[in-house]
Amino acid sequence: MASEGPTLRLPPHEDLEPRSIAKEVILTLITCGLWGLVWQYQQIRMVNLLLGREEFSFWKWFVFTLLTCGLYHLYHEYLMGRAIVRIQHKYGLPPSESLPAISLIVTLLSLGIITDALQQKELNLIIEDLKQKSR
Repeated sequence: MASEGPTLRLPPHEDLEPRSIAKEVILTLITCGLWGLVWQYQQIRMVNLLLGREEFSFWKWFVFTLLTCGLYHLYHEYLMGRAIVRIQHKYGLPPSESLPAISLIVTLLSLGIITDALQQKELNLIIEDLKQKSR
């Protein structure tokens, strides 16, 4: 009998729903970036739930980003990309190995909203795949 390998079940939680990338981008743009804080909080929460531990903290990200004039945000986006790849491995999904580097480069180019959209796309794919497998 072959082992199933990684756990394929989606952790039960109301925050683990795919998010509309278009809605998140539009809200971020029309609020001059303020909604981006909410979106970042949602993504941090989603990644922590999928990892099964509190690896990221919104307040740590927020304070360190302010204290370093945005430099910590570059590091954070790289770490988020790495965490998403680890989640893909954890659940036996095809990993987006280039996501951490792409997240860092795109954020470095001051296109953080695109980084958030790319990461949200990957998170949505993970959630949809796990929901499909849970049925």
